[in-house]
Amino acid sequence: MAGQKKLTATFIKAVKVSGRYYDSNSTGLHLYVRKGGSKSWVQRLTFKGKIIDIGLGNPTRISLLDARTLSLNNSKLAVQGIDPRKAKTTNTAIPTFQEVSNSFLEKKKAELSNAKHYAQWVSTLTKYAYPTIGHLDVSDITVDHVFKLLEPIWLSTNETAQRTRGRIEGVLNYATTKNYRAGPNPANWKGNLENLLPKPSKVQRPQNHPALKLSDAQRWWAELKQRDGMGAKALMLLTLVASRSGEIRGMRHDEIEFFTNEEAKKNGYLGLWTIPKSRMKANVEHCIPITQPVYELLNKMPRQYDLVFPSSNGRELSDMTLSALMKRMDKNDKHGYTDKQSGRVAVPHGIRSTFRDWSAENGKPRDATELQLAHRIGNNTEQAYFRSRLLEIRAELLVDWHKFLEGKQ
Repeated sequence: MAGQKKLTATFIKAVKVSGRYYDSNSTGLHLYVRKGGSKSWVQRLTFKGKIIDIGLGNPTRISLLDARTLSLNNSKLAVQGIDPRKAKTTNTAIPTFQEVSNSFLEKKKAELSNAKHYAQWVSTLTKYAYPTIGHLDVSDITVDHVFKLLEPIWLSTNETAQRTRGRIEGVLNYATTKNYRAGPNPANWKGNLENLLPKPSKVQRPQNHPALKLSDAQRWWAELKQRDGMGAKALMLLTLVASRSGEIRGMRHDEIEFFTNEEAKKNGYLGLWTIPKSRMKANVEHCIPITQPVYELLNKMPRQYDLVFPSSNGRELSDMTLSALMKRMDKNDKHGYTDKQSGRVAVPHGIRSTFRDWSAENGKPRDATELQLAHRIGNNTEQAYFRSRLLEIRAELLVDWHKFLEGKQ
């Protein structure tokens, strides 16, 4: 609480330090100044034994005199057993949570990296939030409401539950900024929901991507080489360099540089594939040395489109294209291709784990392996050093990995 004194119009306009500045009229009226500098009128009073906050509007639109009048009327209603929030809602047409969400998402759309992320926001709120709080006036949503919708999924699908909580928090922050509600955000975790729900670290059940067993890798590779189609070619490159599916599917011809014979002899590899940071998970540019088998694969790819592995209409292959191929390969093999631990069918991303297992079992340099997987090692200075000095070692690593897949090592 920043203090209690008789507020003045001059003070209201000038104050910039965040806090709650109470008026001395004893109705709980105060000016709420947020850290960002935005201001709103809030009334804190007791109704039926519970402390409630009521947003009264923006000081640029609601004068001090009007705010005092509103707060006095609310106090009278509370004494009569009438919820002032309901009366206020009737008079000021506070929007529902779903209505505010729609407005918030329109603004958020420009910030999200792609249409898929926007669809995930819509899907999460529609499935988990709207059934419980979608119809409620945004000013009426309490911690109990948020807890009620999160509790059933907190243990079973904690990652989804956390995303849901964060997205509700974002919508309610937006509502507060728009002066549709006041007081603390009921979806906040720290000091709020953390007191009602178990810590995510205690209930999460991390599941690794199902990986191809090393004992199956050579048989699987031999079958993959017999398959035709863009998805098979993309999966071959993914396997040869242990990259993520999205990095392979989004690969463009202008990211590839083939060296001259003299350059190749000097460097120890035939070229570089440079993935821009915009396409990397860690938002850091990543270089992959092009070895002989990679060169042979890429050199055969047509240049009809910018993408190296385009779909039939020239667009990026879907993630399901590679996953479905691996499922078909598992189904068509009498022994199948499943994860050693979970027994689930191996997926493209799991090949990275297979590569790492092979590297560890064969005593390969750990730093080179982690860099090939685009994992961060060391600080920024060390990162730059390793990126430049370990390319030749990583090329040797990929050559040995290919020999293993071919059964020559």
